[in-house]
Amino acid sequence: MEEETILLRVDDVQKALQISEQKAYDVIRTLNEELNAKGYITIRGRVNREYFMKRFQYSE
Repeated sequence: MEEETILLRVDDVQKALQISEQKAYDVIRTLNEELNAKGYITIRGRVNREYFMKRFQYSE
């Protein structure tokens, strides 16, 4: 996760969690479903960086 972008891509999630590409897509899908349930608009294949960090208690 080199750049400070608002949205993370699958490769960012894959690197951060050291998981396969398919599993990274599953994680993104799950997080986006949670955000949608809270009323947020999401983009398929991308996840909000801040929400990702919060859910995984990830610190750079």
